[in-house]
Amino acid sequence: MKALALALLLLFIAANEAKVYSKCELATILKRNGMDGYRGVKLGDWICMAYHESRYNSRAVGPRNTDGSRDYGIFQINSRYWCNNNQGPTANGCNKSCSDFTNDDITNDIACAKRIVRDPQGMGAWVAWRNHCKGRDLSQWTRGCRL
Repeated sequence: MKALALALLLLFIAANEAKVYSKCELATILKRNGMDGYRGVKLGDWICMAYHESRYNSRAVGPRNTDGSRDYGIFQINSRYWCNNNQGPTANGCNKSCSDFTNDDITNDIACAKRIVRDPQGMGAWVAWRNHCKGRDLSQWTRGCRL
């Protein structure tokens, strides 16, 4: 009985571990979901941004921002503008709960990221992209990946 309880506990812990993608694994998923070239944004931009936002962690939740909002998931989608975390005002532009962006299925994250880049700011909506990726040679972010 103790062995069964221990096995269940370990299974529960494993199920709650965050999925941290490798660079190439994420690049493959994003390419398969039409992100390479979406609204003129190259795959390297997405991979660079995701690295600097979440370190490719699908369950990342950022600290509280100065306006009280938080950022969620692999792309750190903001609760003030794009999702509802039930903790303050939101425009909820992606019409999703923020918890939808904190699981291993990043389909919702991809759909919302596509929505975000359709806005006038485009990739500029992500501070990490502006600070670490914009205007740089991003070939390293897909180098070595079999795409």
